[in-house]
Amino acid sequence: MAAAKPVTIDEYIAAFPAEVQGALQEIRNTIRQTAPEAEETISYEMPTFNLNGSYLIYFAGWKKHVALYPVTERIFETLSAELAGYKGSKSSVHFPLNKPMPLDLVKKITELRIAENHLAVAK
Repeated sequence: MAAAKPVTIDEYIAAFPAEVQGALQEIRNTIRQTAPEAEETISYEMPTFNLNGSYLIYFAGWKKHVALYPVTERIFETLSAELAGYKGSKSSVHFPLNKPMPLDLVKKITELRIAENHLAVAK
């Protein structure tokens, strides 16, 4: 029988080994502090923060990294020097679990996503 899909971010984080839980909680806390008005939910089976009725940012735990989504083209351009040391996909950045989580960078990405969210709402 498959494990139940998480309904809350607490359930999502609890499903990981202790060392991964710490990294996930650090990222969650940083996003929560940066976007206190955002609502926590689970979307696409990932922890998600919604703002103004649309998604703001997702994060997900993997075997060797924590991924943050979306990292838009504008964010990549704005933070290119800081993101250069990290792998990722077209719209994500991967933070390796064997290094401290770059919480300042998570905060900057969240701040830029908030700005993008507000621009989208204004249109």
